[in-house]
Amino acid sequence: MDCLGNYSDKLLMMTEGGAHYCSKKTDDICGDVCGQESSRALSMSRLRCVLRGLDLKFYILLFVIVPTFVFGVYLHGQKISYFLRPLWESPPKPFHEIPHYYHENVSMENLCKLHGWGIREYPRRVFDAVLFSNELEILTIRWKELYPYVTQFVLLESNSTFTGLPKPLVFGSNQDQFKFVKPRLTYGTIGGRFKKGENPFIEEAYQRVALDLLLKAAGITDDDLLIMSDVDEIPSRHTINLLRWCDDIPSVLHLQLKNYLYSFEFLVDNNSWRASVHRYQSGTTRYAHFRQTDKILADAGWHCSFCFRRISEFIFKMKAYSHFDRVRFSHYLNEKRVQKVICKGADLFDMLPEEYTFKEIIGKMGPIPHSYSAVHLPSYLLENADEYKFLLPGNCVRESD
Repeated sequence: MDCLGNYSDKLLMMTEGGAHYCSKKTDDICGDVCGQESSRALSMSRLRCVLRGLDLKFYILLFVIVPTFVFGVYLHGQKISYFLRPLWESPPKPFHEIPHYYHENVSMENLCKLHGWGIREYPRRVFDAVLFSNELEILTIRWKELYPYVTQFVLLESNSTFTGLPKPLVFGSNQDQFKFVKPRLTYGTIGGRFKKGENPFIEEAYQRVALDLLLKAAGITDDDLLIMSDVDEIPSRHTINLLRWCDDIPSVLHLQLKNYLYSFEFLVDNNSWRASVHRYQSGTTRYAHFRQTDKILADAGWHCSFCFRRISEFIFKMKAYSHFDRVRFSHYLNEKRVQKVICKGADLFDMLPEEYTFKEIIGKMGPIPHSYSAVHLPSYLLENADEYKFLLPGNCVRESD
C-alpha cells in the first residue's frame, strides 16, 4: 500500500508541475507529441506530425495535377464530351443511297430509266423555300443555279436571329440585287419574339411554321416539288431537272451534298444530308430540317457552310445561329483569330468532328486538307470568279470591316 501511495503521489506531482502523461504508444515521427508544455503547442505538434507524414508526391498531386486537370476540363470539356460520343450515342440508321446518273449528252428519258423511274409528259412545278439571315452571296449563287427550273422562289426573313438577337432585314434592303427573280419571288417577313435565353431551336421552329404559311400564299399545290434546305445547301440544277421530269420518284427524298467549309477549297466530306425534296401534299407536308426518310440521292449538290465574304459575317453567324453555345470564350470572336482559323481550315469553335465512331473522329481530327479542284461547281460561281474569288481555292483571306 505504501508503494502504491508513493507512486500516486509522484504521478500527482508530475501533473501539478505541468507535465503531460501520454498513455498511447507513439512512432518515431509523432513521438514528440507527448510531453509538450501547452495544449496549443500540442495542437501545433500534431499538425506538424500530419504534414511530416505526407510525402512530396501528395503535394504534387494536390497543388499541381488536380488544378491542372480541373483547368483542362474547363477549357476542353466540350472536346472530351465529343470524343467520348461513341460511348453515349449510337450512330443513326444508315440511309438507303440511290445512285445518281447524269451526263449532259444523255436524254432525260434515259436518265429517268437509269434511276428506275418513268418519264412525264410535262415537268412538275418547283418551289424553292428558304429561311434567310444574311447570306447574300450564297443566296445569289443558289438562285442563279436553280433559276432555269424553279417556278417560285419563297423567302422568309425575320428581324430576329434564332438566338433572339435583333437583326436588320438584310434581304429587304438589298432586293435590287435580285431583280432577276422578282417575277417569281414570294417574299415575307416575320417579327421575332426576342426571348433571350430560350432554346434557339424553338425560334427556328417558329419561323419554319411561318414558312409553311408563306408557301400556301405562294400558290403551292399537290404534287408540286418543294425544296427544303438552308440557303447554303444548294441542289445542282440537273438534280432538280431530273426530279421534275421523272415519274414515280419517292414522295420524300434527301439530297446528299458535298460538304464544304468556308469556301470550295475545304471539302469536309460528301455526307451533308439535311436538304430534301418533297412531292407536296396538302395537310401532310411540313417544312422541316431534320431526317424525314431513309432514301437519299447521291451527289446532288453542294453545302458551303460559313462561306462569307467578310469577317464580320462570320462573327455574326457564330453569335446568331442555333449552336451559339459553342462560343465558350470571347476570344473565339477575335477577328485575327477567325481569319487565321479560316486559312488553316480549322474549326471556329475549337470542336472535334461530330462523328459516331472513334475511327471517324480520329480520322477527321485536325485542319481540313486543302483542295485545289474547282471542277463541277455551280456554273454562275465560275462565270463570275472575280466577284466570288473568296469562295474559290487559294483565296482564304477575307475582307475586314
